[in-house]
Amino acid sequence: MALRIDRLVTSGTFSLDGGTWDVDNNVWIVGDDAECIVIDAPHDPAAIVEQVGGRRLLAIRLTHAHDDHIRAARAVAEATGAPIHLHPADRMLWDVVHPDAAPDHEVADGDTFAVAGGTLQALHTPGHSPGSVCYYLESEGTVFTGDTLFNGGPGATGRSYSDYPTILESISTRLMTLPADTVVRTGHGDSTTVAAEAPGIEEALKG
Repeated sequence: MALRIDRLVTSGTFSLDGGTWDVDNNVWIVGDDAECIVIDAPHDPAAIVEQVGGRRLLAIRLTHAHDDHIRAARAVAEATGAPIHLHPADRMLWDVVHPDAAPDHEVADGDTFAVAGGTLQALHTPGHSPGSVCYYLESEGTVFTGDTLFNGGPGATGRSYSDYPTILESISTRLMTLPADTVVRTGHGDSTTVAAEAPGIEEALKG
């Protein structure tokens, strides 16, 4: 059974620092017909569980803990028995949404996770949030970047716990060093490639 990557788009809101915005979020499901991993769990647990189908859900891997990426995580976990994985530097954001339950596992830089014959590698990429993590799937030539890198440049850094120089450092040292044809699958919006984003990142670093 071949590994495949499915994309589900869910809609809801993002709230932080007293503001609330309507957002569409990507959910990435990586696996085959027997097993899979979910990357981020926003808004709609029923839709995520339906996309998983009858497969064994090995884990819910979170790219960061802003509420629009984690709101459905516990419900999906309860429905499937899958553990939730989050970098500990984002625990303060998690606790705002889920104050009465901790994630099941802490993600560390360099961790690897096997699924359907492939291996996801965790890349700690702080900046959008302290615990932001990207997941590199070398065998498929792709990286799941959450809100660290978008089609068009770095993720937002204008709110609490974010820092622009830090996200530029993360992108330049952890993502721009991947092969140029690596497909960047983002937390919102369309995918892009490392090559497409490199000129903008280089220009930002000069500024």
